[in-house]
Amino acid sequence: MKKIIALLLALVMVFALAACGSSSAPAASEAAPAAEAEAPAAEAAAPAAAGRVYWLNMKPEADTALQELAAAYQAETGVPTKIVTAASGTYSDTLTAEMAKSEAPTLFNIGNNAALVDWDDYALVLDGSDVMGELTTTDFNLKNEAGETKAIGWIYESFGIIVNKALLEQAGHSLDEITNFESLKAVADDIHARADELGFDAFTSAGLDGSSSWRFSGHLTNMPLFYEFRDDGVTMQPATVTGAYLNNYRMIWDLYINDSAAEKTSLTSATGDQAEAEFGEGKAAFYQNGTWEWSAMVDNFGLNPDDITMIPIYCGVDGEEDAGLCSGTENCLAVNAKVSEADQKATLDFLYWCVTSDVGIQTLCSIGDIPFKAAPESANGFSAAASELLAAGKYAVTWAFNYTPNVDSWRAGMVDALAKYSADQSDANWADVVTAFVDGWAIEYNTVNG
Repeated sequence: MKKIIALLLALVMVFALAACGSSSAPAASEAAPAAEAEAPAAEAAAPAAAGRVYWLNMKPEADTALQELAAAYQAETGVPTKIVTAASGTYSDTLTAEMAKSEAPTLFNIGNNAALVDWDDYALVLDGSDVMGELTTTDFNLKNEAGETKAIGWIYESFGIIVNKALLEQAGHSLDEITNFESLKAVADDIHARADELGFDAFTSAGLDGSSSWRFSGHLTNMPLFYEFRDDGVTMQPATVTGAYLNNYRMIWDLYINDSAAEKTSLTSATGDQAEAEFGEGKAAFYQNGTWEWSAMVDNFGLNPDDITMIPIYCGVDGEEDAGLCSGTENCLAVNAKVSEADQKATLDFLYWCVTSDVGIQTLCSIGDIPFKAAPESANGFSAAASELLAAGKYAVTWAFNYTPNVDSWRAGMVDALAKYSADQSDANWADVVTAFVDGWAIEYNTVNG
């Protein structure tokens, strides 16, 4: 009798596994993060679901938060969910290796348009998906040559001109006055002209020391590159650039160095810490830098969070009143088009949950700025300013400088030319800046690509 009962129980288990199993689903030990083993009985009893989620993550600093996110989603839905994080600097190789496996990632990162060329066939078209409907901007997404959205920019950083609103008010101005280069220059010129009376100047030092020069040879050069590439529809690193907007670059650079207390001939030795302190100590009203400066300004220098914000870098381009901050990312998520439809659906459902649920939004916000409707206002006031501009329909000035060939060498040429020009703002010296920008690009591209 006992043998018959045992046989019947075995048959029941076989049929149960056949009904709930899936040929594409990995074993539970492979699919779940380690935390699953410690899940309470009630969570373990969550209903099983078709499909699986396997996110190959490229941000090591986000691993702990994402592991907890995966555990929470699996407990809530019963969908096997795991996160694997590639070691720093190894993502490309790890992705190639993982994609060759039978249980390949269902969610993976594509960093830029050049990488999209390699992974286009593996990336599901995301247009019309629920997660796309939750975006506040599509400016960070990656599209292929057919115009199809293949990867969603899910986290970003921004830079612009940091402003001390309290100092503006002391000078008799307000943030509302500044909507383009002309109005920015009018305010800055007035503050600089009355610097002795006011006790502060317009701009911090535009240091060309190595600790500061990246702000101008990298971030500021994004302005002429962005607008040129936007005009020309550039989506991959070009072999040449024209410098069509270099006059605009000159306008904003002249404003930085002329409406500042810093001696223009000494900019090669002016450091990043110097500029940061000038702003933090209330010696200047404007300071070009990024969202990462919030903590330094509030926690280190003790500035009132209500007194500081960030505005776009205006440089006199037509229509720049509608510009947002310079925002960008190399973190764009793609759904694997080569896995089963069940896995694709499970992954799309997971993404939608991530950007609409309290747990998902809180986790993503803990990692950085995210462009989704449910995201709360950031505690970082500079990030909040970036989000507000995007939500108001302003266009993001995306990171065109990411295309720079042989970046360190190209920037070094720009710094040398800028230093010479700043000491003597002649047209002849500006021509050297143009040469460093345009000819230098072609030289460095050929150095890298042959």
